[in-house]
Amino acid sequence: MPRHTRSEGGRVTAQDQPPPAVAVFDALGATYEKAFAHSEAHRASLEWLLGRLSPGGRVLDVGSGTGRPTAGTLTAAGHGVLGIDVSPVMVDLATRQVPDATFRCADIHDVSLDDDAFDAVCVYFSLLQMSRRRQSDLVRRLVRALKPGGHMALATVPVDVEDVETVFMGQPVRATSFSAEDFTAMLTDAGLAVLTEESVMFRPALPDAAPEPHLFVGCRREATAAAG
Repeated sequence: MPRHTRSEGGRVTAQDQPPPAVAVFDALGATYEKAFAHSEAHRASLEWLLGRLSPGGRVLDVGSGTGRPTAGTLTAAGHGVLGIDVSPVMVDLATRQVPDATFRCADIHDVSLDDDAFDAVCVYFSLLQMSRRRQSDLVRRLVRALKPGGHMALATVPVDVEDVETVFMGQPVRATSFSAEDFTAMLTDAGLAVLTEESVMFRPALPDAAPEPHLFVGCRREATAAAG
């Protein structure tokens, strides 16, 4: 987890408030991809998902970033991908780098999702700037957007923190996460069967970067999604 910071005297003023997610990822752009592109656990998660998708599957990628590796890997395997990201810079990069996918610049909370619309959903590290309640509510919506028996691949930083100030790749953000046990419990409560988990320590390709814990989880939607 990136180091925590706090304003002078422990007080946070309006001027000190970290920028929203859109500003953070607009600023990071392609640097984010370079820092995390060598994650073997991410690629293993995608291979797990590919092994469970029927040909020509429809996949929703939440927080699609630069489109690589997630959307690029899935479209290369013949699947249709809809990527949603709040950052126009990221969406522009993804559209150029993965032309066979479709990308929309939007907040996933504002996107209308039909029930039973997707064969799979990817949620790689895109929950961390939401409150725990919003994370849980979104996962429930995403479960309903999955076809019964469809699969969801997620990744998070499994640390028990709530609304902490932190620095991520030089950008100030507010972060919230769950412990690994509480994260998988949240997924189960949302109507997912947890099939696989991989915990790794990952060092981003950045000067002086420290290793950080990553948790990758593979799930299947149960026959009846959770209400809510």
